[in-house]
Amino acid sequence: MNILIVLTSHDKLGNTQEKTGFWLEEFASPYYTLLDAGANITIASPKGGKPPLDPKSDAADFQTESTKRFKADEKANEVLATTVKLSSVKESDFDAVMYPGGHGPLWDLTTDSDSIALIEAFVKADKPVASVCHAPSVLLNVKLSNGEYLVKGKKVTAFSNTEEEAVQLTDIVPFLLEDALQSKGAIYSKVDDWHSYAITDGKLITGQNPGSSQAVAKELLKLLA
Repeated sequence: MNILIVLTSHDKLGNTQEKTGFWLEEFASPYYTLLDAGANITIASPKGGKPPLDPKSDAADFQTESTKRFKADEKANEVLATTVKLSSVKESDFDAVMYPGGHGPLWDLTTDSDSIALIEAFVKADKPVASVCHAPSVLLNVKLSNGEYLVKGKKVTAFSNTEEEAVQLTDIVPFLLEDALQSKGAIYSKVDDWHSYAITDGKLITGQNPGSSQAVAKELLKLLA
């Protein structure tokens, strides 16, 4: 089973002087869940090379068993430091694609033409597409062969407006993901802030927040079983 993980290359948090990027738990948890299940994993990003880590996700409060394992894993760190360019990968080489979040994807992957084309190819091939937290933003501009938005009429979840408010970034992010998904016709739902929640609708898997990342990976493995 060959799985592609796509990470952001964007490191600026809007017009602030703060850094952003991918969220460590949202990468590490699915990475090991899939790896331990026997998956061959390739990591890609728009720019290739080492993707930016959101420094907040590296804080002591946000460490999990998976993030601790990653920090001690030299091989995994080497793989992460040498991601392939997103433009060089093709759907036919993989069985599924997974997008971890962090705020970075809101600025680059949402409108990245390579990412959009890649997801459209996975959908056309009836292969699973998974994303968690802010990463469901990558679905916003994906269309079906009939011209309709992929998320129209689909049951999805993602980082909620109330969670964005809780981290005090409502006025910093380019859009509120909950609202944006609904504006494209998605059937959005959520649970209480910071609780694990993953939804599978057909071959589309979405998770609400960082704590949902392992649940998303497990749903992905179910579809691949």
